[in-house]
Amino acid sequence: MKPNPTAVRRSKRFQVLEDRPVNKDGFVHEWPEQGFVAMSSPNDPSPSIEIQDGRIVELDGKLRKDFDMLDQFIADYTIDVATANEMMNMESVDIARKLVDINVSRSEVLAIVTGLTPAKIVEVLNQLNVVEMMMALQKMRARKKPSNQCHVTNVRDNPVLMAADAAEAALRGFDEQETTVGVVRYAPFNALALLVGSQTVRGGILTQDALEEATELRLAMLGLTTYAETISIYGTESVFKDGDDTPWSKSFLASAYASRGSKMRFTSGTGSEVQMAGAEGKSMLYLEIRCIMMAKGAGVQGLQNGSISCIGIPAAVPSGIRAVLAENLATTMFDLEVASGNDQTFSHSEIRRSAKMLCQMLPGTDFVFSGYSAVPNSDNMFAGSNMDSSDLDDFLIIQRDMMVDGGLRPVEESEVIEVRYQAAKTMQVLFDELGFPAITEEEIDAATYANSSDDMPKRNVMEDLKAAESVLKEGITGLDVALALANRGYHQVAERIFNMLKQRVAGDYLHTSAIIDENNIVRSAVNNENDYTGPGTGYRMSEERWEEIKNIRQAISPSEY
Repeated sequence: MKPNPTAVRRSKRFQVLEDRPVNKDGFVHEWPEQGFVAMSSPNDPSPSIEIQDGRIVELDGKLRKDFDMLDQFIADYTIDVATANEMMNMESVDIARKLVDINVSRSEVLAIVTGLTPAKIVEVLNQLNVVEMMMALQKMRARKKPSNQCHVTNVRDNPVLMAADAAEAALRGFDEQETTVGVVRYAPFNALALLVGSQTVRGGILTQDALEEATELRLAMLGLTTYAETISIYGTESVFKDGDDTPWSKSFLASAYASRGSKMRFTSGTGSEVQMAGAEGKSMLYLEIRCIMMAKGAGVQGLQNGSISCIGIPAAVPSGIRAVLAENLATTMFDLEVASGNDQTFSHSEIRRSAKMLCQMLPGTDFVFSGYSAVPNSDNMFAGSNMDSSDLDDFLIIQRDMMVDGGLRPVEESEVIEVRYQAAKTMQVLFDELGFPAITEEEIDAATYANSSDDMPKRNVMEDLKAAESVLKEGITGLDVALALANRGYHQVAERIFNMLKQRVAGDYLHTSAIIDENNIVRSAVNNENDYTGPGTGYRMSEERWEEIKNIRQAISPSEY
């Protein structure tokens, strides 16, 4: 019997499909006029350049008298006028092939890119499919060894739990840790908890407290944080103005961090201009390339990009996740450190979340996540990460399945319990020494075994806030913290915190893609430069590291059965 097209009877297969998690996600058709297009808008300019007397007077079809402030900044500070004409005359497909070709060195590609305009970069990236972008990213990453960064937050801003979570995150292998606040006045306690908790496990872990810029910079100057990345830049003048900022003001702020020995990178990402209704009809990738080139011109060591908090926008349009990978690749093409997103949840589908993450995990980036949630997403004050603490075993097993280094290591439950206890106990001693509200044995026990803030006793919020504010009022520094712990016999943690202060004076970790290893040695693009030129080159995990990745706690010995 032929189906009746007017009947309301449904296909059972379609009913099953509609109940799948992925169909809770949002998808839209392209709308170039409002910027809802990922990589190639009909409104994107064509590549062009004209130079007179060593000065760019025409850029991508726009005369200098018509430049907006972004065009002027890029023309004056980013593009190499000595090589621009030669590089712009190269065919885009030939440059794309050089990105993928293992016989073309990373340094040769970097020299080409310095002479290209934003529109030319977009034209090059549009030649590449996702696999080719991943091949290029493996070569173009600045630091040879990939790494990872995490979020450590909780909805109560509980400093005891935060310190314990920071300690566990350090044990699991995260080289950078980021926190933020639910209540702004808690900020000094959050910075303190992250610093103490991370250094309980090993020295060298970099920490930040993502806040409004004045407070964030002050905490850095006090030595309670060691890096920053929430200094946002945008790809259109109108959106920049919405934030009362310019490329020059952001450059000044970057110099303020660097001059005080604090590592910092800018933040940008595809979709931000669309979200702020200021895309000017351009593709998301074109606008992001302008951000990347501003970051290069400003002289910062890197960029947190990969759409970040705007990921829902590119994820909704065709080729959007490809555009996110393209912006990560473009950042490395300018010899910048990349913290490659994956830091905000964007899909109800576990398959889709994993697929996106693999684009960065498999080739490796400086930081595969710019915020893997080391806590449950219910406690993540950054609106939830692409993966959280409940996904840790999945991530470790993917490392094992693929023989790929995503920066994390398997841990035993007893190890985790021990470091969480030590971090909470250290916070108790520190609070007592500094005259802050007492941390009870009950809180230490809860933090040792907790999964989330739901497992913690409530603290006296008003007393905590008064004490937190006193950190800024009295100017309590990282040195004061180290001395307080040393006075109470916690010499190892005190020495590690003191060593972080010495790193600020030395300034070596201000080099591109810098991390600090467990021996307090800076590893950056200077002394750990990516030298990938095909099989057998670049980063290859050691036998020791492979043994670590292989030996997950779930594995059994077949000889025993």
